[in-house]
Amino acid sequence: MYSDLKKRVLKANLFLQEHQLVKLTWGNVSEYDHNLGVIGIKPSGVSYEEMSVNDIVIVDLEGNVVEGELNPSSDLKTHLEIYRNYPEISGITHTHSTYATAWSQSGRSIPFYGTTHADHFHGPVPISRQLTNEEINGEYELNTGIAICDTLKSLDINPLHNPAILVPSHAPFTFGNNGYDSAKNSLVLEEVAKMAYLSEAINDNISEASKTIGDKHFYRKHGENSYYGQK
Repeated sequence: MYSDLKKRVLKANLFLQEHQLVKLTWGNVSEYDHNLGVIGIKPSGVSYEEMSVNDIVIVDLEGNVVEGELNPSSDLKTHLEIYRNYPEISGITHTHSTYATAWSQSGRSIPFYGTTHADHFHGPVPISRQLTNEEINGEYELNTGIAICDTLKSLDINPLHNPAILVPSHAPFTFGNNGYDSAKNSLVLEEVAKMAYLSEAINDNISEASKTIGDKHFYRKHGENSYYGQK
């Protein structure tokens, strides 16, 4: 019943390894199948080299295992909180890719410096609020999801128009229309994070690019009036 979902989730997770966005077991992809009402997610602590389609864990929106013998990712509660708050999101990816994680650890959002960024992210890539000590020592993964959703709501961000967020002292999460889409957004995020770092290294007086060029590049690829690519 869930074989197609498991195959899609496995493919998305292996995409991370293929593009060197994960090392060891650092990262996970999930996909929410709205028709089936379940989520497929990477199993906790299983290496990408050994993972098979049968290892993908199927859970419901409350986190109950519907199918699978392994434990789901330890980040499951973060994923679930985002899905519950943003039903338009159908895929979530979490990595510890080097440059995006460096921005996360620095406690900074990624500024909008150019058109590569604007082609995929409408505005700076935000960083979520800090967790309190009580939140860290309590339901840590759930509270990470709550902080992500709090930040997106406070900034009035459409998570499919700006499909990434950094978590301070931690690492990034990206969103998409499915698991594979969210994984691709992690690849783009890592490149944008690297470009922003290098741009500041070259010019420490750099200013953000204009909203005009940001809107132009974003909307030529997204929305009803987009004209990039083939119809």
